[in-house]
Amino acid sequence: MTTAPPAASRGRALRSRSDSRLGDSIFFNLSRGSGILLLVIMAAIAGFLAYRSGIALSKNEGNFLTTFEWNPDAPEPVFGIAVLTFGTIVSALIAMVIAVPVAVGIALFISHYAPRRIAQPFAYLVDLLAAVPSIVYGLWGVLFLVPHMDGLTAWMDQYLGWTFVFDQTQAGVTPRNLFTVGILLAIMVLPIITAVSREVFRQVPRMHEEAALALGATRWEMVRTAVLPFGRPGIISASMLGLGRALGETIAVAIVLSANSILSLHVLDPGGGTFAQNIALKFNEAQPFGRDALMASGLVLFVITLLVNGAARLIIARRKEYSGANA
Repeated sequence: MTTAPPAASRGRALRSRSDSRLGDSIFFNLSRGSGILLLVIMAAIAGFLAYRSGIALSKNEGNFLTTFEWNPDAPEPVFGIAVLTFGTIVSALIAMVIAVPVAVGIALFISHYAPRRIAQPFAYLVDLLAAVPSIVYGLWGVLFLVPHMDGLTAWMDQYLGWTFVFDQTQAGVTPRNLFTVGILLAIMVLPIITAVSREVFRQVPRMHEEAALALGATRWEMVRTAVLPFGRPGIISASMLGLGRALGETIAVAIVLSANSILSLHVLDPGGGTFAQNIALKFNEAQPFGRDALMASGLVLFVITLLVNGAARLIIARRKEYSGANA
């Protein structure tokens, strides 16, 4: 025969359940409100840029997508984003080609190869690089990297010039070009990709690694069959995060790149430009209409960033079988 719990105990249980439900409701509404607020802010930014862009494009005498020249403050405004689009994409791609393999290798070394007494200080050093301001990278790039790029650019022109892309048509000039900018951006995004990839590799279930080793796999085979498949969505996310930094980098690129309105497929020749660098250099001296034109280029960069992040989400969604939630 069972006895009913005392009335005081039932009251405490009911109050505890009520408090728990109230806390869940508050947390749910705060989370939903934060998500809605983020969407409102993004829509406000897009709307503002679209409004200012419409003012500029309505008076543009050139084709906004194909014109090389950028002169919106002329009596007959002519401006386009062909050079800026090419420079932004090419420099970011060069940075990602260099940074992603190196970052993944460093992350694997820290998480699976290095002894703990070495891995911890090395990880702290990599994280510290992510906190270095952009202006410091820019000064280092123009004072150290650029003067030491002559030998590399000459070597690439000699042995890879047949590819046309690495054919240097202006020999002897200071290598303040898209290739140098790409290397600088690779150094800047390297800590971000490394830090995220390292944390993803640490989340690999220990049982998966031990199972691979128990079946006779070497350490590299274990990494290739157990660690990399599990961490693939994380690597993609880290790469897209680094790509966003590379696409929007401003001060460092403005200091290093010798900007002009010439679109050259030879990445070792000086010149070119990026969206962020063009906005940073010309915003203060621009007239009101010129600033509207810069807003139009900013809208294009905004759309490119959204497309990049959307593509990353689609890639990750197609590889859900490798996600940690299904491990």
